[in-house]
Amino acid sequence: MEPLRTDDPKDIGGYLLLRRLGAGGMGRVYLARTPGGRPLALKTILAPHTRDEGFRQRFEREIRHADRVRSPWTVPVVDWSRGGGEASGPLWLATEYVPAPSIEDRVLAAGPLPLPLVRELAVELAGALAAVHAAGLVHRDLKPSNVLLAARRPQLIDFGIARAAEDPSLTRTGGVIGSPGYMAPEQVEGTGPLGPAVDLFALGAVLVHAATGHGPFEHGGEKPSTPSLLYRVVYEDPVLDDVPQELRPLIRRLLAKNPADRPAAAELVADPATGDPGRSGRWGERLPTDLRAEVANRAEEAERLCGSPADPAPV
Repeated sequence: MEPLRTDDPKDIGGYLLLRRLGAGGMGRVYLARTPGGRPLALKTILAPHTRDEGFRQRFEREIRHADRVRSPWTVPVVDWSRGGGEASGPLWLATEYVPAPSIEDRVLAAGPLPLPLVRELAVELAGALAAVHAAGLVHRDLKPSNVLLAARRPQLIDFGIARAAEDPSLTRTGGVIGSPGYMAPEQVEGTGPLGPAVDLFALGAVLVHAATGHGPFEHGGEKPSTPSLLYRVVYEDPVLDDVPQELRPLIRRLLAKNPADRPAAAELVADPATGDPGRSGRWGERLPTDLRAEVANRAEEAERLCGSPADPAPV
């Protein structure tokens, strides 16, 4: 968490903003408080995006889609800016606050995740994606910053560019939507409808990052350009030298160039083959002691900042 800055609003949609949780090219995320003292993660969208009619429509879809996926791995939507846009105020979305670092943040701070935790991560994210796909959705932007390492199980966040799997607009523009290095070849090339298989490719890439600290099309310490990274995704084999041997069979299947060669998420959960994850349900046991402590400290800090329902939040 970071203190609010001078250019941050004090409240949005009737919710008091307390701290910054993050910021990026699309917007900012704040720790907010309901009038009753409940902590929320409130995401605002930067004004240049709200002026784009297509983006506003995608944002509305994010809310509807997130509400369709009810699973232990997804963060519930609490409130949003109905009829938002530059003329009527900022676009924003409030969800339950999850007091946990993302895979990206954890790897940056402490290095690659231990192998037993990566195996549990594979099981849990397969379950998360199976729930998303069962709702008729494709996330389309699974990446290390969109997975929170929560205490009970990992949480999948940010359906900002998720689309219904049957939505014909997926192939209408031919535009590339996603994050370089975690996009499937068919997503990069803009060829054909994008189905659940794109999320399975991204799962393989996320597991490589969790296990090694870099993506499957990068060498350790390398920062390739976006065009170079996209070229490798389409035409080159993944770099798995640093990946633990027992994870490689699964990751090779997930990173298959042909989407038909990738396993379905439900297959990994229900009927794992040799080398694939099995449903062990030991996520909490696998979390490192310092990570459990960090999650607990974040929860305590949010509770302190939100205060009691009768009291103003402390400054």
